[in-house]
Amino acid sequence: MRDMMGLMKQAQEMQQKMANVQAELDTIEVEGAAGGGMVSVTMTAKGAVKAVKIDPALMLADEREILEDLIVAACSDARSRSERVMQERMAEITKGLPIPPGMKLF
Repeated sequence: MRDMMGLMKQAQEMQQKMANVQAELDTIEVEGAAGGGMVSVTMTAKGAVKAVKIDPALMLADEREILEDLIVAACSDARSRSERVMQERMAEITKGLPIPPGMKLF
């Protein structure tokens, strides 16, 4: 029974830490880029897009499709970076806990 109480306490502590990390992820910003930096996207670690920057050289009518593709690529790059940040934060919280591999808590 004593082990169960310790496990419950660990679960409560982890729950509080997860809530803190969730709040922190709203404030962490990551930047993704495409086209050698000609297009960049800034988003929170939770995936909310905050800014898009486009090099003026891409603002040509016949370059519209390229620009659209670069924006999508920059968003994907930023999303990948935000997922890495979330995984790093979760690894800090779950360190030492017996969580099965591949189990996602977010």
